[in-house]
Amino acid sequence: MRKIVLTNRTKGFISIIFVMLIWGSSFSVTKTVVQEVHPYLFAALRHLIAAAVLLPFYLNRRRKIRQSLPMKKLALMGIAGITVYYGLFNFAMTYIPASSGALIEGLIPVAIAIPAALILKEHLSSRSIAGIILCVTGVILVGFVGAPDGSSHTLIGSGLMALAVCCWSVYTLLSRSIKETDTLLSTAVSTFIGTALLLPVAAIDVYNHGMPEISGKAWAGIIYLGVFASALAYFLYNQALESLPAAQVGNFLNLNPVIGAIIAIIFLKDTFTAWQMTGGVLVLAGIWLSSRRVAS
Repeated sequence: MRKIVLTNRTKGFISIIFVMLIWGSSFSVTKTVVQEVHPYLFAALRHLIAAAVLLPFYLNRRRKIRQSLPMKKLALMGIAGITVYYGLFNFAMTYIPASSGALIEGLIPVAIAIPAALILKEHLSSRSIAGIILCVTGVILVGFVGAPDGSSHTLIGSGLMALAVCCWSVYTLLSRSIKETDTLLSTAVSTFIGTALLLPVAAIDVYNHGMPEISGKAWAGIIYLGVFASALAYFLYNQALESLPAAQVGNFLNLNPVIGAIIAIIFLKDTFTAWQMTGGVLVLAGIWLSSRRVAS
């Protein structure tokens, strides 16, 4: 039987697609949990679980690899991609529907591609630029159709999610800049740092609001997000960044609004119109276009 050998690029594509499936579901799960648990306490519980999952793998890898770690960049990754990002993300989800949150996050590729070209000197081919334009057009179509429902809090939620997008761009660019560092070590250490910084803020949450009674359903959501959306997905995301350009990985993040909106429709009964479907098609077309190799 012929053995199938996957290239690093193929593994990168598989990793990022799997990550998108997990993260696409996180909007609806987060929306459910924040109805019971205050945003920063929720973020701390989620990442305590993620850190506990990553710890034994980190210790085992650290015994084998004595690589010097770029602690300053890992600390910044933890602050931007976990402490600040999830505070903003969870607060935003208390104000806006899951589908709206997913759609606003569709702006991430632009926030990644432009700095990647300017700072990391990653080349943007005409095909990649066309793909980004298609993706962004799709997100704009979906975003306008899924615009605010008239709530006075919607603008606040949208603004918080936009700030979260900027934080994720910083995390991605930092991760890409240390691609020579072992993926598991960088993922684990940045998670440990980000989680540690969440704890005092969560303690203030509990002091101000009291410890909530968390239902089994909410605990299931927290555990799912901690194990899969944080520990596993962060590792696979950083692994994808080792073999794929940051701008290309950013384009795959446009799957988030599509997957997130579909899941919100099925489980939270959010609305989804023909315009949103058209936007989703453009997003997929943009991802396909930007992911193709240019013939040499």
